[in-house]
Amino acid sequence: MDKLYNPERDVFPEDERTGLDKDIIRRAFLDHLFFSQGKFPALATLNDYYLALAYTVRDRLLHRWISTAAAYTEQGARTVCYLSAEFLMGTHLGNNLVNLGILDDARAAVEDMGLDFKELLRQEEEPGLGNGGLGRLAACFLDSMATLQIPALGYGIRYEFGIFDQDIVDGWQVEKTDKWLRFGNPWEIQRPEWAVEIGYGGHTERYHDEQGHLRVRWVPDRVVKAVPYDTPILGYRTNTANTLRLWRAESPEAFDLGVFNRGDYYGAVDRKISSENITKVLYPNDEPLQGKVLRLEQQYFLVSASLQDMFRILDRQHISVEQFHEKFAAQMNDTHPALAVCELMRLLVDERHLPWERAWDITQKTFAYTNHTLLPEALEQWPLDLFSRTLPRHLEIVYEINDRFLDQVRVRYLGDPARVARLSLINETGERFVRMAHLACVGSHAINGVAALHTDLLKQTVLKDFHDLWPEKFSNKTNGVTPRRWIFFSNPRLTALITEAIGPAWMRDLERLADLAPMAEDGAFRERWRAVKRANKTDLVQFIGQHFGERLDPRSLFDVQVKRIHEYKRQHLNALHIVATYLRLKNDPTRDIVPRTYLFGGKAAPAYHKAKLIVKLINSIGAVINQDPDIRGRLKVFFLPNFHVSNGQRIYPAADLSEQISTAGKEASGTGNMKFTLNGALTIGTLDGANVEIRERVGADNFFLFGHTEAQIAGLRQAGYRPLDFYHGNEEIEAVIDLIGSGYFSRGDRKLFQPLIDDLLGQDPYFVLADFAQYMACQDQVDTAYRDAERWSRMAILNTAHAGFFSSDRSIREYQQEIWRVSSVPITLINPDEVKVTVMQ
Repeated sequence: MDKLYNPERDVFPEDERTGLDKDIIRRAFLDHLFFSQGKFPALATLNDYYLALAYTVRDRLLHRWISTAAAYTEQGARTVCYLSAEFLMGTHLGNNLVNLGILDDARAAVEDMGLDFKELLRQEEEPGLGNGGLGRLAACFLDSMATLQIPALGYGIRYEFGIFDQDIVDGWQVEKTDKWLRFGNPWEIQRPEWAVEIGYGGHTERYHDEQGHLRVRWVPDRVVKAVPYDTPILGYRTNTANTLRLWRAESPEAFDLGVFNRGDYYGAVDRKISSENITKVLYPNDEPLQGKVLRLEQQYFLVSASLQDMFRILDRQHISVEQFHEKFAAQMNDTHPALAVCELMRLLVDERHLPWERAWDITQKTFAYTNHTLLPEALEQWPLDLFSRTLPRHLEIVYEINDRFLDQVRVRYLGDPARVARLSLINETGERFVRMAHLACVGSHAINGVAALHTDLLKQTVLKDFHDLWPEKFSNKTNGVTPRRWIFFSNPRLTALITEAIGPAWMRDLERLADLAPMAEDGAFRERWRAVKRANKTDLVQFIGQHFGERLDPRSLFDVQVKRIHEYKRQHLNALHIVATYLRLKNDPTRDIVPRTYLFGGKAAPAYHKAKLIVKLINSIGAVINQDPDIRGRLKVFFLPNFHVSNGQRIYPAADLSEQISTAGKEASGTGNMKFTLNGALTIGTLDGANVEIRERVGADNFFLFGHTEAQIAGLRQAGYRPLDFYHGNEEIEAVIDLIGSGYFSRGDRKLFQPLIDDLLGQDPYFVLADFAQYMACQDQVDTAYRDAERWSRMAILNTAHAGFFSSDRSIREYQQEIWRVSSVPITLINPDEVKVTVMQ
């Protein structure tokens, strides 16, 4: 074996099936075009060529995937199970080429055949299996777990239609169906032999088993089949390929034959359709009751399928059910998988017949819970009636958990019924609800926030009572992003420049970026840094010009805000600044400013009307400013439609200024702020989320800070915040709001933006007017700094140099050591010719 294996290239030289050299890749590519696609070059489409390359890469992943699965099975390795309703993976091809270390060889192989490598990469459909930060974080974490050789399974849902595609029509967001599967998905493998059944509704029955013990049997009135689809997730320059397992809902039978034979064809297929609806779309609108039911069904579908699969693995490896928590460490990514707590109890108590106390001990030792929000309205609650009708046995289990838990609380806090009510898993105020965050806290041995400020606020506000009860459960795990996608692949120019300056060690240990700091004082290096940024900006300008017909000036300051559209993220504060700057120029045409291009991107939830109105406002402001001859060449506003991972890969390397302007105390962490910083953009931001830690690490002099702190916001709120006082006390903001209200940006329609104006002047729940003056002053500081190219470059270099902490590798090491207690498992590749298959008779 040692003579055959070449560890430098991770390949067996005599086996050309999975070789990594350019010529072997080329032959494999042509083989797949012929044997997998059934095409020859004269008939092949661009998609055929993409698929041929994807299958060529997948073959090399499969070699590592099988070797990884064999090692985990043989060793019975303790495994992290990452439960998440979202996995926003981005496209796979380029990332896999980077992690295999064959990006250059693959490019050369393809281009030698006269094909456009970039066009092949762009051909891949991006799976929209997430809304934004939550799903993208899950994707980064899977990448890091594989890179750190941690045995792991990602469990999620294979939504047939992901988050909508966004068009901008007359300035309005228009949602279109995301058909990411229309050309198939070469990266996944269906595993129908591991399908499981999921029940809904019905009733429960009490009975005595053969030993005379009282048991409960759940009799669902509807059963759905969950079929797993597996995707290999490769680590960076390792042999570890972990698994992302996504579940698809199917009917147990294609259709009801009895109904069909009675002549009712549509009735016969109705059950199949209703079953498959469960995984039809990501996050259906839950305003109507039908949407609420579907979301609850989705969440249970995810956790039941995943836990049943974990039991299958346990049995396959001949591990006792009593050791479930020793085999698996299950991380709940927010509250969407919180039903896993009562489902594991059901499986242990009802199906495996463990005593309640033992099952509860196993459950608590298995689960850990990551909280991602400080917004009380975002903490999930399910109406009791809906919960009872959908999951009757689980409600009984929730009641039992709650009764036992509250007994402990009453003993701990004698004579404090208010605290008992606050801690209860059931919200008894008005309509009764099951509190999912409470279920997650009670059922977990560890609870973490995702930024230092966020964790502190969790302890002080939304989870204060739980922290008082169990302070030892709480810890902080600041988010991070994977450098593989967000620098190595998306910003190859910067990657090459950094590697030339400090060597390649930083590519495996991102904190080695600190070695770059002295280069900030090197004038020649600063010039090369600026050249990289100019080239990246030019690439983005060309992309936008080609696809949207807009002409942008790469010499202008690229001021960028790309993220989900939400009032607390305050895209409308940014818009007010643009209007204020516009008014300054209209009132004083000779005013000297740095030319700016304002770039926006992000999707508003379809039912979130104010967020959609903010999208319209931004586009309407742009429509006026971009056509004003007095402003041409000085200000430009562009809203990039359909912001997703691929567009992020274009935008982050090109940005000069990163807008992180959420109301202090509202953003849990943010990860876009980290991507901008790693790519050398400077931040203008509030002390919110991970901005606090970014500023601490890059230095206060290299961060544009403004805004009220969380404590000051709380003080304003307590004192009875009056936004009208700020409106009347600042002539500039008064002029800006009055101009918008006059219909100037809405073709004379005074009513269009009135809901936003009424909100700002009436309640202003996110303190936009309170922070406006500081924001304008800080933007003036940005303008001054950008005029000094040497100063700006020095600041940008230091931002990147001190951003190594924000690697998801660091985050995952902390989870590994402090929560999961799981060891890394190095993988040795199996020689395909030495694989022996044993058939059990």
